[in-house]
Amino acid sequence: MDLDKLKVRRSFIFTPGLHPEMFPKAIASGADMVCIELEDGIAINDKEQARKNTIEALKTLEVKNDVELVVRFNNQRTKFGLLDLEAFISSKVNLKAIMLPKVKTPDEITFIDDLLTDCNLDTDLHVIMETNEALENIYNIAHASKRIVALYFGGVDMAAELRVENKWENLVHARSKLVHAGASVGVDVIDVPYLDLENMDGMRKEAEQVRNLGFTGKGSIHPKQIQILNEVFTPPKDEITKAKKILEEFNNSNTGLVVIDGKLIEKPVLREMKRKILIADKINKG
Repeated sequence: MDLDKLKVRRSFIFTPGLHPEMFPKAIASGADMVCIELEDGIAINDKEQARKNTIEALKTLEVKNDVELVVRFNNQRTKFGLLDLEAFISSKVNLKAIMLPKVKTPDEITFIDDLLTDCNLDTDLHVIMETNEALENIYNIAHASKRIVALYFGGVDMAAELRVENKWENLVHARSKLVHAGASVGVDVIDVPYLDLENMDGMRKEAEQVRNLGFTGKGSIHPKQIQILNEVFTPPKDEITKAKKILEEFNNSNTGLVVIDGKLIEKPVLREMKRKILIADKINKG
């Protein structure tokens, strides 16, 4: 992954495309990412209106520099997904990032990458793994396009596909495969939102578990969850200090090789150091 595309992605929140008046509140929620929803959260009869409302709102919507705005399209293998693609491309709206649900194969990503390239659009892709096919193909999916900046775990649909209850112990394998795929290309890996709003301790525990597994962020369903998520996925001060030291020594190196405390520092490590410093910078600006 290009280091220039690294961003702070500790948390995200959905906001319905049907109601643009709610967009500013989501942007001000404290979440690192705001996802405008056109898929599961929108009834079939409302999808066309949600699409139109979102496109119109994006023409004038003010987004803070430290918030990443993403639009979740409908499944790209459906009529609604194709209509989303065509409408946004034709609208000339500067759409910086698209979230793709229910991906199954690398070919789906390649198709959209080619389409965006043909239209001269520099749009990033956020890809959700929530099907059995994606679980099998996620490594190749992650490598299908350099536009991919984040992989997401769709836990609810994934549990249904695997015919298991949506519990931590049942989905560790699936989560681990996603982490492996994301790490192989240096992109962020984001976990599914925690659905029980009354159990904040449970959410914190699950966030810590996925962080320890290799995830870099987690979704939310309500603004009150965001502060805890941002805390969990913010590195400790000593890690940030170490990251700054490593990057400084690397930038001062003429060989492109850095040895610190007897250990050779390679590019995957540099990506993680840069990510930690971006988080620290965001906190300091706040």
